[in-house]
Amino acid sequence: MSVPVSQMWTVASYVIRQKLAGRKQYPLVLMLEPLFRCNLACAGCGKIQYPAHILKSQLSPEQCFKAVDECGAPVVSIPGGEPLMHPEIDQIVEGLVARKKYVYLCTNALLLKEKIHLFRPTKYLTFSVHLDGQREHHDFAVCREGGHEIAVDAIREALQRGFRVTTNTTLFDGADPKSVRAFFDEMMELGIEGMMLSPGYSYEKAPDQQHFLGRARTRRLFRAILSNRKPGWKFNLSPLFLEFLMGKRHYPCTPWGMPTFNIFGWQKPCYLLQDGYADTFDELMRDTAWQNYGTESGNPHCANCMVHSGYEASAVNDTFGSFAGFMATVKATLFSGYKDQGALRLLEEPAAPVHSPLVQIGQTSESLEETRA
Repeated sequence: MSVPVSQMWTVASYVIRQKLAGRKQYPLVLMLEPLFRCNLACAGCGKIQYPAHILKSQLSPEQCFKAVDECGAPVVSIPGGEPLMHPEIDQIVEGLVARKKYVYLCTNALLLKEKIHLFRPTKYLTFSVHLDGQREHHDFAVCREGGHEIAVDAIREALQRGFRVTTNTTLFDGADPKSVRAFFDEMMELGIEGMMLSPGYSYEKAPDQQHFLGRARTRRLFRAILSNRKPGWKFNLSPLFLEFLMGKRHYPCTPWGMPTFNIFGWQKPCYLLQDGYADTFDELMRDTAWQNYGTESGNPHCANCMVHSGYEASAVNDTFGSFAGFMATVKATLFSGYKDQGALRLLEEPAAPVHSPLVQIGQTSESLEETRA
């Protein structure tokens, strides 16, 4: 089982309470961004392209706690930027754990061994380590030679100390399905709890705009990767969301399922788009024109989106929204092999070539700061 029973029960009971209360729009995971600055310059990321004065800004622990209390979601994901660069990240995590929130601290792990003494193992804290595949592919994707080795070493250290650890993998056009499947084997051998997967989203600010997947290519890629699945693979995702990625299910986007709070406030409508900000969570839920987002809306920014932050909540809602959805989840959990001869043939196709990213591998954090200044 990829997550503790206590976490599964907390999330399930929370969703059922929302259903019984008749709420159609409710948060499942709060995306809490305490800062945007980072010690990497990934070509597919749009977060670090802000001017220097924005990158130097950060949320206080008190601002984080207020947002978490306002939202009420049972799970808090802390992305960035790189959260471990926040000087009070240990206080933020400690306060969220005290509130019995299940925290996923998203990190590239470059600072994890240095900072790990600031945290203590608990079922409420998981280090979600960004790894985009096997060594060569990951280092290429994050534009940092040796990044994979540092991250894997940090994972071993965290596991040895008794922490929960998952991986978070973003796949772009040109990903090699065989390599991704081999990466799954490596992560399971390492002993992590589970893996998160998502196709990349085309941030307008991202330096590399060439390799974001369209929907048809996303389904084709994930069909090749996730069909004929090995029994030992563990995913920290809804089984129905994985079926959605494979093209077996259709879901509308639920952008309210994973609301975002950062230094600007409550981001409309979601973690990936920036159409203004609300001062309070209630204002976000009440005044956002939700009908203008998602593939059904015709919004061109949403046309190819199939990312975790938009559709995982949709899959969870399906699980608890009907008896059919619940039984489909049970079936997907018990029978997860997905035998598919056509998908085996897809594995034999050559992967599309990947062009060089705009930021060179090996660029130092000092040179990144010079670029931002």
